[in-house]
Amino acid sequence: QVQLVESGGGLVQAGGSLRLSCADSGRTFSSYGMGWFRQVPGKEREFVAAISRSGGSTYYADSVKGRFTISRDNAKNTVYLQMNSLKPEDTAVYYCAAGQRAVVAATLDEYDYWGQGTQVTVSS
Repeated sequence: QVQLVESGGGLVQAGGSLRLSCADSGRTFSSYGMGWFRQVPGKEREFVAAISRSGGSTYYADSVKGRFTISRDNAKNTVYLQMNSLKPEDTAVYYCAAGQRAVVAATLDEYDYWGQGTQVTVSS
């Protein structure tokens, strides 16, 4: 069973940085492709970044490319999202997701498990 718990969200000024973490309490973390998505009220959940099972492949939304970095530590059952040069438009609830079929997947239906989300607020 996969149980994902995000942490690291908070309030930051524009131009600042945050690092989100997503820990899995299960034993099969390395079997899953992982992704980060975000959602603001009234809008659909959107793709941010994805990483393959080994961590050797990554994929980013154009809106975050060059500013965000996804990584994973399979020994710690954790995936990270380093967010730099944050903008007010990055404000959202950020969710991590795990998918057994997902290989740097950008679509929601490739993922089987979701965390509860962590709020990121970027002030101008």
